[in-house]
Amino acid sequence: MRHGKFVPLSFAEGILEIAIADPDDNATIQALEMAHGCRVHCLPGHVDDILEALERLYGIHSQSIETIIDEADKDISEILQEGLQDENKLRDLAQEAPIIRLVNRLIAKAVEDKASDIHFEPFEHSFRVRYRLDGLLQVVENPPVKLQAAVISRIKIMAKLDIAERRRPQDGRIKLKVADKQIDFRVSTIPTHYGESLVMRILDRESLVLDLRKLGFPDALMDEYDHLIHQPYGMILVTGPTGSGKTSTLYTTLDKINSPDYKIMTLEDPIEYQLEGINQIQVNPKIDFTFAGGLRSIVRQDPDIILVGEIRDRETAEIAIQSALTGHLLFSTLHTNDAAGAITRLLDMGVENYLLSSTLLGILAQRLVRVICPHCKEEKAPDGKLLQAMRISQEEMAAMAFFEGAGCDQCRFTGYRGRIAIFEYLPVTGIIRKEIDLQTGTDKIREAALAGGMITLRQNGWDKVRAGVTTVAEVLRVTLSS
Repeated sequence: MRHGKFVPLSFAEGILEIAIADPDDNATIQALEMAHGCRVHCLPGHVDDILEALERLYGIHSQSIETIIDEADKDISEILQEGLQDENKLRDLAQEAPIIRLVNRLIAKAVEDKASDIHFEPFEHSFRVRYRLDGLLQVVENPPVKLQAAVISRIKIMAKLDIAERRRPQDGRIKLKVADKQIDFRVSTIPTHYGESLVMRILDRESLVLDLRKLGFPDALMDEYDHLIHQPYGMILVTGPTGSGKTSTLYTTLDKINSPDYKIMTLEDPIEYQLEGINQIQVNPKIDFTFAGGLRSIVRQDPDIILVGEIRDRETAEIAIQSALTGHLLFSTLHTNDAAGAITRLLDMGVENYLLSSTLLGILAQRLVRVICPHCKEEKAPDGKLLQAMRISQEEMAAMAFFEGAGCDQCRFTGYRGRIAIFEYLPVTGIIRKEIDLQTGTDKIREAALAGGMITLRQNGWDKVRAGVTTVAEVLRVTLSS
């Protein structure tokens, strides 16, 4: 079918109807008529549509992961009996068609399900494959333990890693075309007690949403944040744990302020997505090209706006603040639980309080909450204990309608589909600057910010519950009690 570029459509009363790229391909038509003893009726079709249909009907996507695992289990049993200590045998095994099909199918399904990561985890009696879907891990398959070495080696070969090295962590990248999309994968391996654990981070350029409102920015914050990011110089921080959407927010921010009038440079570890018109630089600690060293060099490139992927140490923090003092607008991230905690973290690193109060413009803390699936959304009151934990008045709750997802095929029966961010914005006002100069603790800074009208992460989450976007359980899962 691929060779003749045709696909069958129907068969009835001795007539086989096909869609074919070249209706005048008599050799293919006659071969079909002789092989099946029937007449062939041809309809013209576009070659790309035909090949796509063939892949969908008969290609790797048409097979279930369970079927491919069964095939792999049978086909490589003899090789496995010989042992896998030899690197060449391991490489041969990783090149076996069933292993290639299995790895390709697991990757294709992860992209199809919009997973952010694929985890391959070895244990004593099992080999587990999990996808991170909407921020939470879900088990996809448990292939036989004897396939573990072959699967891990296959991915390491794809990522150009050393398959003979199983005692040290390794990092690599893969570029693949999956479902007509060019997708990057970051690969990380680390030795565990029962073999190598491997994680693939899926970086789908098309999944990057460069729109602050679609990310979840509330209307009340939009104007304030827009004013903040158009300042001529100073430092703006985005905080939150790993996987809270900080990179997406910063990329969207840079895209919003990007123009031919400005030179924008970034220092990242690693570069997750390529942005048009922005100079992006990958740090490499192995050759001593760190955030601090890179930032020193960037300043000599005459940029207007700088993004430093993360402030991890005192040296980077001090250079970042000096850059902000000397006329640059600088963005960076910190791993703190809330906006106020970012200030005390920098002070704890050894940053001078008077320099911090002079340069810091604002801090945005964020988390990601799952969105209720629109296909199975239904009105349902949450558990009373959850509502008590939110500390919401009875009057407000009585006037509200709560929603949850019942679970359906569209959301994999989780009740959620996609994620949206909740935010906490702390503007560095005169009052906050005084607190920084006095080097007061996080609680005092937070109290001063709340008195000035700061909306907390939990309050913004509650607003999204009221709007029917997410659930009380989700907001409580990702926020600390206020």
